[in-house]
Amino acid sequence: MYQKPPDGGWGWIIVTASFFIQFLCYGSPLAVGVLYVEWLDVFDEGKGKTAWVGSLAAGVGLLASPLCSACVSSLGARPVAIFSGFLIGGGLILSSFAPNIYFLYFSYGFMVGFGCGLLYTATVTATCQYFEKRRGLALGIVSTGSSVGTFIYASLQKELISFYGIDGCLLIIGALSLNILACGILMRPLPQVLSNSSERADFEKIPDNYLIYHEKELDTEEQLGMLVKSHTLNGNCKSQDTKTRESGVTTQLDIEKVNIKQGAAEKQSFKQFIKSKCHSYLDYWEVTQNLFKNKVFAALFINILLFDIGGFPPGFLLEDVAKSANISKEEMAVPLVFILGIMMAIGKLILGILADFKWINSLYLYVFTIVATGLAVLAVPFAKTYATLALIAGTVGFFTGNWSIFPYVTTNTVGLDKLTHAYGILMFFAGVGNCFGPPIVGWFFDWTGTYDIAFYFCGISVLVGGLSLLLVALPCWNNCGTHKSDTFSKSYSYKVAATA
Repeated sequence: MYQKPPDGGWGWIIVTASFFIQFLCYGSPLAVGVLYVEWLDVFDEGKGKTAWVGSLAAGVGLLASPLCSACVSSLGARPVAIFSGFLIGGGLILSSFAPNIYFLYFSYGFMVGFGCGLLYTATVTATCQYFEKRRGLALGIVSTGSSVGTFIYASLQKELISFYGIDGCLLIIGALSLNILACGILMRPLPQVLSNSSERADFEKIPDNYLIYHEKELDTEEQLGMLVKSHTLNGNCKSQDTKTRESGVTTQLDIEKVNIKQGAAEKQSFKQFIKSKCHSYLDYWEVTQNLFKNKVFAALFINILLFDIGGFPPGFLLEDVAKSANISKEEMAVPLVFILGIMMAIGKLILGILADFKWINSLYLYVFTIVATGLAVLAVPFAKTYATLALIAGTVGFFTGNWSIFPYVTTNTVGLDKLTHAYGILMFFAGVGNCFGPPIVGWFFDWTGTYDIAFYFCGISVLVGGLSLLLVALPCWNNCGTHKSDTFSKSYSYKVAATA
């Protein structure tokens, strides 16, 4: 059992280290659009095939979120952070030697992506352990690390490529990412407090003893008792030498008795282990089914999938969109990914502050950001100048900062007690969207020779997800008599965002 979160002290060192960890690990994957343009020229592959590299880096960590959580729970945040530093640094350095695009799928897509997933879980877990009253502030500071990394790495990678080429750029940012090791070392776990340990130990032994011997020990004891009685009767009729041998027989019986008990204990323990695992899996699927009976959660699941399929590619591909529109590098004084990243950081802060106002409905605010993002994506085919693309990049960046209010919406939908379960499901499908979004857009370009149809598809996907969420969450559904007995009916009401 961990001690009470101190809400300060070494916790601020944890926040600082976590900020720089997210800065160092997410900077390159979120600004991968700069590298994407170079990989297209180096490997001369299709846009859809090349887009898999960045999409895997963004999606693998989300897809593996249950495994990442298990690693942090069993090993702790510090060892996982240190291991992930080697994983990300090694992945980036190996990527500089990639002979083909398939090698990048593993080195950049899987190694860097999985390392980012591990580090996200580790930083959030460590921060939550040290903060309770100021947890929102602490997590807000930590989460901005990835956004700050996006716009800094966008310019940094572009400059490094101009001086050292794509291979030299990857080597340098790979070496830079090894600073994660130093930050990981600072993530000291919160000390554990042992209270009434002797009483707890005695209490915990009772169920185990009962489970082990309750079913089997009666028959075993009867058999052993009969053997002991038999040897005792024989001992009364023998000499002292026979009694000595009888004493030896009794010792052997004790050994056999212990062996039988151990065998019964192991068998019963294994049986109980299997039963507990089966029950846990059944409970998991039962809770999952109940979650999807909630119409708002089902719509939120569809929304997050469509939003990541359609909303993630613009930030990933805007650099290539500008290149396809024959916009010269001289005109692009500031990389579009830089603009998107800095506006995303601003969006996270402003939208998070707005969600704390009692008179603002967090669900409707979230839907508004979805609709605005969809409209901005639909405008991409009409943008033929750097200024219009920069405006679209800023708009998309600001409204995709809605990740800061997404936990509010999830909590209001399913309740705090089911938040972890529901959030894991939603993040998994967000990873699916991140993995498939950019390749789908790239395939559209390969088929048609233009990005127009691709971004129409993306914009419509985002709008469908947002409007479907709004439709099922309208207040009129709460007045239907069929929902009065629904166990999730309370979660349909979005009165105050701050109650999350």
